Amino acid sequence: MFVAGKIRGIMSAARQCWKHYLATCHRPNSVSIEAMTEPDSSKIQRSYKFRFYPTSVQRQQLAIEFGHARWVWNTCLTWRGHQYRVHDKCVSGVDFSRQLTFLKKLGAYGWLGEATRDCLMQKLRDQDTAFRNFFAGRAKHPKFKKRAHTQSIRYCFDHRHRGKIKAWMAGQLVLPKLGALKLKWSRRPQGIPKMVTVTQDGAGRYFISFMCEETIQPLPRKPNGIGVDLGVKDIVVTSEGWKSGNPRHLRTYRRLLTKTQRRLSRKVRGSDRWRRQRVRVAKAHARVSNTRQDWLHKLSTALIRQAGFIAMEDLNVRGMMANRRLSKALGDVGMHELKRQLEYKAKWYGREFVQVDRWAPTSKTCSACGTVQKAMPLNVREWTCPDCKSVHDRDINAARNILRLTTVGRTGSDARGGVYQPEVAYGC
Repeated sequence: MFVAGKIRGIMSAARQCWKHYLATCHRPNSVSIEAMTEPDSSKIQRSYKFRFYPTSVQRQQLAIEFGHARWVWNTCLTWRGHQYRVHDKCVSGVDFSRQLTFLKKLGAYGWLGEATRDCLMQKLRDQDTAFRNFFAGRAKHPKFKKRAHTQSIRYCFDHRHRGKIKAWMAGQLVLPKLGALKLKWSRRPQGIPKMVTVTQDGAGRYFISFMCEETIQPLPRKPNGIGVDLGVKDIVVTSEGWKSGNPRHLRTYRRLLTKTQRRLSRKVRGSDRWRRQRVRVAKAHARVSNTRQDWLHKLSTALIRQAGFIAMEDLNVRGMMANRRLSKALGDVGMHELKRQLEYKAKWYGREFVQVDRWAPTSKTCSACGTVQKAMPLNVREWTCPDCKSVHDRDINAARNILRLTTVGRTGSDARGGVYQPEVAYGC
C-alpha cells in the first residue's frame, strides 16, 4: 500500500509538471503584439529584432540550416499533396517527421544530420500552422520556399542549459552549431526568450527576433485629447493645428531606386552579375523601408507621449490603394502601419485610442456650428462656412470633427469638442 501510494503521488506530481509546461512553454507566432496584450495588465509579450554579423564559419552553417529547412518544407508539402490526391489522406508534420527519421538512416540522405534537429522540426510545425490558417480561411494555400526569397529558421532556447543562460545574462546569445553571435544591441531585453528566429532578408542581412515577457510602466496621465486626420500632403494633422508634413521617402530615394533597377533590367537573368545587382536593389528598398519605419515610430511615440486621448478616422486603406493615381503616394505614407503602432502603444502606456466611423462626414462638416456641406472636392483645401462664416482649413477642420465625435458625452465635453487643451506643443 505504501508503494502504491508513493507511485500515485509521483504520477500526480508528473501531471502537474506537464500542465505547467504546457501553460508556460510556448513559441512566438504571427499573432500581433497588441492581440497578446491585456488591456488592464502591464505585463506584455514584447518582440525584439536585432541585426547580427556572422563569421564566415557561421555564415556557412547558416546556409546549411536554411537549405535543409527549405528542403524539409518543400518535400513535406509535396508529400502532403501526394497523400491527399492519391490516397485521400490528411497527414500532418508529425507523420512526416517519422519519415524524416527514417530518411536520416539512409546513406543517400545522411546530409540531413548536418542541420540542427530543432530547426527542421520547427519548420514542420510552421507548415501545420500554415495549413490550419488555410482551412480556417485566414490565409492562402502554403507555397514552396525559394532560395532567392527571405530565409528563416527557429531555434529553441533551452532554459535548462546553464551555459546559455549565463551567456545571455552576460549579453551574448549562443545558438546550437553557431556559437556566440555578434549582435548589435540597440537595447537590452528584460526577460529571457524561449524561441529565437534567425532570418536572412533579400539584401543579405542577418537578423534575430524573439519575444520576452516584460513589464511596462504606463506614462504619466495627460488630461488633453487630440483628433488626428491622415493625409498625403501632411501625414498627420491634429485638431490643434499641428501638421507633421510628409518626408516622401520614395521621392527621396527615387534616383537611387531608378539607377539600381535599370541596371538590373540590363543584366542576364540568372547570371552572377544579375544576382549581385538584385542584392543592390534589395538594399536600396530596405533603406527606404527603414527610414519610413523609423519616422513612423518617432511620430507615433510623440503623439502617445503628448496626449492622453487620441482619436483617428478609420480609413479603408485597401480601397484607397485601388486608385492608380494615388496608390504610390498612399503606400509611401504607411497609414495602416501608423494606426497599428498607435493602437499597441496606447495599450502599453495607458492611453486611450478611439477610431471614428469611416463614413462620418468629417471634412465637409463645420466644426464651429455643425453644418454639413453637400459636397467637398479634394481640391478644396480651405473653405468658408455659409452659415457661421468661419474659415476652415480642410484637414484641421476634419481633425476637430474627429475629436468632437469621439468626446461627445464625456465629462467636461460639449457638442463642439472644445475640450482637453494640449499642455505643450509637440512634434517629432
